[in-house]
Amino acid sequence: MSASRGSAGDHIPPIGGVIEIHLAESKQLFNAIDPAPFREKDLDPKAEEFIVEWARELPANAPLSLVVLLDRPAGLPDEVQVLRDAVSQYFAMRSQASRQRLKRLFQVGRTSLLIGMLFLAASFGVGGIIESALEGQRIGELLREGLAIGGWVAMWRPLEIFLYDWWPIRSERKLYDKLSAMPVRISYADSEARQRC
Repeated sequence: MSASRGSAGDHIPPIGGVIEIHLAESKQLFNAIDPAPFREKDLDPKAEEFIVEWARELPANAPLSLVVLLDRPAGLPDEVQVLRDAVSQYFAMRSQASRQRLKRLFQVGRTSLLIGMLFLAASFGVGGIIESALEGQRIGELLREGLAIGGWVAMWRPLEIFLYDWWPIRSERKLYDKLSAMPVRISYADSEARQRC
């Protein structure tokens, strides 16, 4: 027999994606070894993975909401506020970490691009000098071609960064931004209904 439930917290919009997580106690949502105060605790890695993966399965433009189903009656009066603040702060910190990763990636990309372009130019220059010095010999052409290929290979990493590596981090950051702003509601098991079961 399922228990009837009372709830408290933010209004959950009728449209959008609702992420539901079922726990015995709200503290299970957080990393038990984190010594930080409750509002600043990291989420438990499994809880975070569950929330993030569920959010990724929902349409990208769907507003997100979190409903925590607890197997106990309502607790402290500020329990929802504390939970909302902790979840919001955690995902806001994850978003900031993604911003920093993206910033560092672009710094590496710019440095790699400068190094790659200098190496490419040097490869073409040295290749031309070698070909001129060994004019008419097949080895001169081979060395010039080898240096040109090496120069283009040096451009591989900056091109990878600017074409492919940045957009997954940007998508991750946008998801964390959505998760940090989502409404949070707690659904409590009704104690009378639990006694009847």
